[in-house]
Amino acid sequence: MRLSRQRRMVLDLLWAEKSHLSARDIFEKLNDQGRNIGHTSVYQNLEALQSAGVIECLDRANGRLYGYRSDPHSHLTCIESGEILDLDVLLPDDLLRRIEQHTGFAIESYTLHLSGRRRSS
Repeated sequence: MRLSRQRRMVLDLLWAEKSHLSARDIFEKLNDQGRNIGHTSVYQNLEALQSAGVIECLDRANGRLYGYRSDPHSHLTCIESGEILDLDVLLPDDLLRRIEQHTGFAIESYTLHLSGRRRSS
């Protein structure tokens, strides 16, 4: 995949933000920074980067969010704010074996989606 100037702008923003952003957020942030990019270009470049496995795309009820990671990882979503945190979670081997026994599947990879609230101090 060719890394055009616009794709580079989108990637640089996602890497700098280290959060999950909508296409509209990306469009607005880039234009606020003085980068001249249109809505259509943002969508096309996000689709190309996601299709190539460079970034992740999360489908949510309120639309798609894009993140800077493409490796297998899990997510924790704050129920109150909607913030999504990336997590690297390793399940214990005995739990994976129990899941395999229960389902009849050999687990090759996994991701978890957890939801919760921040604890009060």
